[in-house]
Amino acid sequence: MSESQGKYEAAEPLFIDALQMTKELLGDRHPSVATSLHNLGTLYYQQSKYSQAQEFISQAVEILLPVVGEQHPNVQISLWYLDQIQQAILEQDS
Repeated sequence: MSESQGKYEAAEPLFIDALQMTKELLGDRHPSVATSLHNLGTLYYQQSKYSQAQEFISQAVEILLPVVGEQHPNVQISLWYLDQIQQAILEQDS
C-alpha cells in the first residue's frame, strides 16, 4: 500500500463522520451536506473508486442544482468531476 493510499483510507471515516454530523445538524438537503457529499466523492475519485465517487458527487449536484443553479462554481466543479469519472469508467472498460 502506498503512503498516499493509507492517508486516503484514514481520511474516509472522518469524511463519513463529517457527512453524518452535517446531516444531523442541518438536514439532508442543506448545501453544506452537498459539500460533504462532494468531498467524500472526490476522496473516492482519488482512490479510483469511481462508482462510489459518482454516487456521492451526483447526490451533491441533486442538492445544489435547485438551490444555486447550474452556473454556480460548486455545481460546475461537481459536474466536471462527474465527467472525469465517466471518462475513467470508459477507460477501465476498454
